Amino acid sequence: MNIIERNRKNIDRFRICINTNDKKLAEELIDERAEFASLISDEKLYGGTGYLSVVEIMRRSFSDIHWEIADIVVDENKAAVSWICSGTHDGMFMNFPATGKKFSFSCMNFYYFNAEGKIIKDVAAQGMMGLLQSLSLLPK
Repeated sequence: MNIIERNRKNIDRFRICINTNDKKLAEELIDERAEFASLISDEKLYGGTGYLSVVEIMRRSFSDIHWEIADIVVDENKAAVSWICSGTHDGMFMNFPATGKKFSFSCMNFYYFNAEGKIIKDVAAQGMMGLLQSLSLLPK
């Protein structure tokens, strides 16, 4: 298997990881030194445990949250993934009480890999969220 195939396979395994909250798989796929920032956590998060802590926060707000890959482009060092995220708002989220509403939206992430094929960086394309944050209409 070449590097591009390995990275594509690792992103598919990452999809399984975030949909099942699999800590062992997260440790296999995410470098322990990888640092992540999140709108829903004030702290810097590291490695697979840190990444899944964001997933756990999301699950408390959207118990049936699910991510599917809509499109993916992979090279030797990174992957661009277009996700479809869906679920139900059945818990408190960023001080917004549960509405019971179902949702589905697209989002884009860029994942960077180290030489071993582990994720070392996740950059979310913010789109409208970035605009709203820059206008101080949403927290940073």
